[in-house]
Amino acid sequence: MVHATVPENQRPLMRHMVLAGDILIAVTRKRIRHLHLRVHPPDGRVTISAPLSVRLHAVEAFAATRLEWIRRQQDRMRARTHAAPRRLEQGETHYLWGHPHELVVVEREGRQGVTLDDDRITLLTRPGSDVGRRAALMQAWHKSILHGVLPALIRDWETRLSVRLAAYHLRRMKTRWGTCNHRTGHIRLNTELVTQPANMLEYVLVHEMVHLIVPNHGPRFIALMNEHYPTWREARAQLRESRFTAV
Repeated sequence: MVHATVPENQRPLMRHMVLAGDILIAVTRKRIRHLHLRVHPPDGRVTISAPLSVRLHAVEAFAATRLEWIRRQQDRMRARTHAAPRRLEQGETHYLWGHPHELVVVEREGRQGVTLDDDRITLLTRPGSDVGRRAALMQAWHKSILHGVLPALIRDWETRLSVRLAAYHLRRMKTRWGTCNHRTGHIRLNTELVTQPANMLEYVLVHEMVHLIVPNHGPRFIALMNEHYPTWREARAQLRESRFTAV
C-alpha cells in the first residue's frame, strides 16, 4: 500500500485480523504483558491488544473463550445506538481509521472545522450550530483526509491493474461503500470509509477499479481479486458487519 504524505496522527494503521466464530477482531501487537480485549461503542467493533510474543492462533483461542461476552456487549451497544442516533454532541465516540475517539465540541466565533489530537476529535463550530451544520463540517474533514491518501493509492493500483481511472468522487452514501461506472471510468467512494480500518479503503478502491476491467462479479472478476488482493474475502466480511451494504 502506498501512503501519501499526511500528518502522523492521520496516517492509517494496519493491523492483523483474526476470526472468532463469525466476528472479525483487529489485533494490535504492543510491548505489554497481557492480552486486552475491548468492545467499542457505538457499533460493537472488537479489538485485542496482544504482547509481541503471543501468536495469532493463541489470540484466536483467547477470543473464542469470550464469544458469548462479546456478543452480549455488542447487542447492548447496537441497541443503544439504534435508540439514540448520534447528534455530534460532546462526548460521543467517533472513529478514524478504525480507532475510537472522543468528540469534543467547541462553540466559538471565528474559524470552523475539525482537528485531531491523540484520542480526541475536536469540532470547532459557531455557537448554536445545529446537527446539520456540524455534520457538514465533519463531512468536509473526512473528505480532506481521503483526498490526502487516495491519489497516491490510485496511482499505485492503476499501475498494478494496468487501468486508468478517469475520476473519483467522494460522498456520504447510505447503502454502498463504493460504486463504479464502467462506461465513464468514474468511481464513487463513501466518505464513511475514513471511519473504517485503513485496509477497508484499499479493498473498496481495488474492488471498484477491478470493475473498470470486469463490470460484473463473475469468474474473471473473482480471479482478478484473488490475484491482486488475496485477502478481499476477509475485508468483505468485515465490511458486512457494518451498517452499510458491503460491496
